Amino acid sequence: MTQHHRTEKPRIGITLGDINGVGPEVVIKSLCDNRMLNMITPVIYGSSKVLSFYKKQLNIEEFNYSQVRNRGQYVAKQVNIVNTWDETLEAHPGKPSKESGRAALQALQQAANDLKDGLLDALVTAPIDKSTIHSDEFPFKGHTEFLAEFFSTKDHLMLLASEGLRVGLVTEHVPISQVASLVTRERVEAKYKALESSLRKDFGIQKPKIAILGLNPHAGDNGLIGEEDEKVLKPLVNDLKNQGKIVSGPLPADGFFASAAYLKYDGILAMYHDQGLAPFKTIAFNTGVNYTAGLPVIRTSPDHGTAYAISGKNQADEESMRQAIYTAVDIFKVRHEPSAENKSA
Repeated sequence: MTQHHRTEKPRIGITLGDINGVGPEVVIKSLCDNRMLNMITPVIYGSSKVLSFYKKQLNIEEFNYSQVRNRGQYVAKQVNIVNTWDETLEAHPGKPSKESGRAALQALQQAANDLKDGLLDALVTAPIDKSTIHSDEFPFKGHTEFLAEFFSTKDHLMLLASEGLRVGLVTEHVPISQVASLVTRERVEAKYKALESSLRKDFGIQKPKIAILGLNPHAGDNGLIGEEDEKVLKPLVNDLKNQGKIVSGPLPADGFFASAAYLKYDGILAMYHDQGLAPFKTIAFNTGVNYTAGLPVIRTSPDHGTAYAISGKNQADEESMRQAIYTAVDIFKVRHEPSAENKSA
């Protein structure tokens, strides 16, 4: 990826996601603040027609943009728009459709290509509808899986982040009936390494303190409730400690979050989707960000979905999208800062 000179503002690609969901609304609201344009050069992937529709729908006058005519050539201190689909496609707020799913895919593919070719410094993705985007061309369960394959990344990690709370997942979009069989030593260790590496490389924490949550209630109660905690997680945690890692576990998830023990850790590794996301979204509320760790590029997203029920009603809270942009910028800065070794050289 092309290294961007640090005096320039980071070029942040932003996909509109499903145009019938709240994606366009939270994108427009986030970029209305002129302070954002002093921080980044935003590049929206989608349609100027859709932006105009929602600008009118939301009665927002102070949102202006410039169409990108030549690939990679953006106007500073303006919102740039890359038209990625046929302009005849219209938005129908709150109504899922295969057409909007196909449009979301086209925007994502173009943005991913530009990111790969060094024309962007980071990518922020607005929510997609997994059912409408799913097709032979997109057999994935979400953005994370698509980007992991697109960038040929095996050991990626879905990481939810907010101020002082970072939760990574061992398993992501899989049925709960399959979770236990996927909690293997190899998988948990790979996700732990991805989390530790990201905390150092992306968040600037040189000696991260990590908690590993148990799979079963009460972390298995010494083998009384399932065997995964005793046979898989405890031996792994002991081995990691012997390697000098600052790690605890397996810890019962309920007491861990209820007692605010999470505040003592830089990162938390949850075994499955809802074990990590239910407490995360409760604690982080509207400030949570989804980050795909382990990629050679930077990708974040808000931690909410398409929210069809409130689409087009000017009720969507843009704070998570704003935080997703801030997080992408922060990670870009950490990755491009001279290392401690270079500073002292």
